[in-house]
Amino acid sequence: MDEIQKFAREVEQNIQGLAEDQELQQLSRVWTREVARHKWSYNFAWMGRPAIQFPNDAWAMQELIWQVKPDLIIEAGIAHGGSLVYYASLLAMLDMCEAVESGVACDPAKTRRKVLGLDIDIRSHNRVAIENHPMANWIQMIEGSSVAPETIAKVADIAKGYRRILVSLDSNHTHEHVLAELKAYAPLVTAGSYCVVFDTIVDEMPAELSANRPWGPGNNPKTAVREYLAQHPEFEIDADIHHKLLITVAPDGYLKRIA
Repeated sequence: MDEIQKFAREVEQNIQGLAEDQELQQLSRVWTREVARHKWSYNFAWMGRPAIQFPNDAWAMQELIWQVKPDLIIEAGIAHGGSLVYYASLLAMLDMCEAVESGVACDPAKTRRKVLGLDIDIRSHNRVAIENHPMANWIQMIEGSSVAPETIAKVADIAKGYRRILVSLDSNHTHEHVLAELKAYAPLVTAGSYCVVFDTIVDEMPAELSANRPWGPGNNPKTAVREYLAQHPEFEIDADIHHKLLITVAPDGYLKRIA
């Protein structure tokens, strides 16, 4: 076993230890509950755009994007566009790395990679900021409900031109809506890639934290994931991700396509 393999084995053991430490796992949920009262996830930005996401989850997405090397990322839920810009910048780095490895120039105007963002309401000030961002060439947006037949049809048509597809679901968090998104977009995920369902943490949080929302414990992304996985054995939960993150809004939400 070489040094790289030794380190990888050490990491595996670390993650297993975290998974078995139920007190620490529970403490992480307590911490998440308390920072939610302060809208902690609102405090971060990527390349100037607000990204309403936990930094731990953003780091996990970076690892997955480097691993999968997708040429299309579909994201349901745009908000201020921080995640779109983040994913676009990671795709840009993939383009640059491939250019370095192949010995050719990296031309941003000729990228084949895209982040496709979906949102029922792309507010004008956010659209302007996204379209004028240096990463805009890697971004495409569709305004409309992510579960509307016309949106689903548009996305399916666009996806035909891509080889490796990763999906991120982070819009309306009701059971019904997320389940409809899973049925529409999870089938587009290519083998070995992921459909990441955010805010599964809602099922483990006090109802008061979502009192002004149409979702809450018993009606949320995690309940939708459970129902979807019961009928779709081609996906499995990558539990190592949320075990190692500890602090995450997506426990049991990193779904890997295995077939």
